[in-house]
Amino acid sequence: MPGCFDLHLHTEASPDSLLRPAELLEACSRLGLAGVAVTDHDTIEGALEVLRLAPPGLQVIVGEEVGSLQGEVLGIFLREEVPAGMGVWETVRAIRAQGGLVGVPHPCDSWRHVLPLEVVEELARTGWLDFIEGRNGRVLRQENNRRAEALGRRLALPMTAGSDAHSVWEVGACTVLLPAFAGPQEFLVALSRGRLLGRPSPPWSKMGSVLARLRRLPGAS
Repeated sequence: MPGCFDLHLHTEASPDSLLRPAELLEACSRLGLAGVAVTDHDTIEGALEVLRLAPPGLQVIVGEEVGSLQGEVLGIFLREEVPAGMGVWETVRAIRAQGGLVGVPHPCDSWRHVLPLEVVEELARTGWLDFIEGRNGRVLRQENNRRAEALGRRLALPMTAGSDAHSVWEVGACTVLLPAFAGPQEFLVALSRGRLLGRPSPPWSKMGSVLARLRRLPGAS
């Protein structure tokens, strides 16, 4: 049975996120999400905690938003943490080596550390790129998502959607409607039949990242 999946989420394991695993799961229940991909910055600890706490029926994909030297890379269906700070080719090989899938988050958002377009095209041409994030809930301009979707179509790649939530009020802003799947390869087949839904979160919702960083300053209570 088809269900909505939010495929880009950050828990408090990310330094700029306020979202606790329990809050994330409550939001999933309230919104009726079928599943999530938890993709914290440079760690899978938050994803593993969500997986441990998840109720039956909620699919939890362990992922990571990895900071490579050239830009951010999404790895999903991971078993082990991928180290940050490597070159992009080392990063994608480390994801694939453990059976994971390689994606590019918010590829057309110039405000973030995105991979250069020529790198994205080379990854796609050589078969190292599995998907493009076509819709992201944290882009500042809707035009950036339209450009991302156009890029995905041009490269003939499946497209994901995710809220990129760093706070509970962002969860579910962007999702993809998918048929049932089990495992990475079935996921890609489902994604090829998926439908992107949602729009970016309002600008005020991004204040969660500011609050999270302030909370982590030395001396903050």
